[in-house]
Amino acid sequence: MISDYSYTAADNIGSSDGSSPAKSSKKIEKGLKRLLVIAVIIFAAELVWLFGISPFIPFSTIEVHGFEGLRRAEVLQLAGIDETSSFMSTNTSLVQEKLSGNILVESAKVTKRFPDKLSISLIGRKAAAVTLSNISGKQAPVYIDTHGVFFKTGNNPAEIDGLVIISGLDNPQVNMRLPDSLVSLMENIAWLSAGSPELLSAISEIRIEQKAWDGYDLVLYPVHSSIRVRVENNITEEVLRYMLLMLSVFEDDSEGPAEIDFRSGMGSYKIKEKS
Repeated sequence: MISDYSYTAADNIGSSDGSSPAKSSKKIEKGLKRLLVIAVIIFAAELVWLFGISPFIPFSTIEVHGFEGLRRAEVLQLAGIDETSSFMSTNTSLVQEKLSGNILVESAKVTKRFPDKLSISLIGRKAAAVTLSNISGKQAPVYIDTHGVFFKTGNNPAEIDGLVIISGLDNPQVNMRLPDSLVSLMENIAWLSAGSPELLSAISEIRIEQKAWDGYDLVLYPVHSSIRVRVENNITEEVLRYMLLMLSVFEDDSEGPAEIDFRSGMGSYKIKEKS
């Protein structure tokens, strides 16, 4: 007698290779663990390279933003940077201090970018005026910057052109500085040079005269007049405009004064007596 027989999906659990779902799950789990271990090893190696090795490798990029008169090689030598310098071995504050110690440098900024880049930015001193001094037995121009620093010598007509001459100084030398009371004069000269160059160009020389007790007077020598102008220890746009106005009054007067005094705020003068 033939028995009844029914077929269900449960009767065919398993695959033809004899594997079960539990075994497949374990294989997947093992595979994921292996991948995770590999990923962790790679990540750890990257961290070791990034933080343990690369900061000690010499800089791959060194950017130098300087100015004319100081070459790249000179900047690096001043900074103490060479082919072995790295992110970890370089102290930016110390490098900035070294660079700022050069008289031609007004300011220095040094930055590191992790892991192997260095940037050096320099601003050079800019002449506001020029004076003459005895250097090694010869008279030579000495340049003065906005801060009253005598920072270099040179006889380049292109550099001297347009600069007002400062006289009355006691043989200044490079690395010296004007007294604090005269620094504002250099600042105003620089301001006039940038904002009202036509007024500043009307003066060929400014002589500094020490007062008997304290302070200074300034004696201005106009380009197109033989009349001197005496002012307090600074010059402004207002003073120069007033000066030029008064000088124009005596433009065709052969009997004009030798000097006009503006120290009181009003121009005063004495007419030359006829002999």
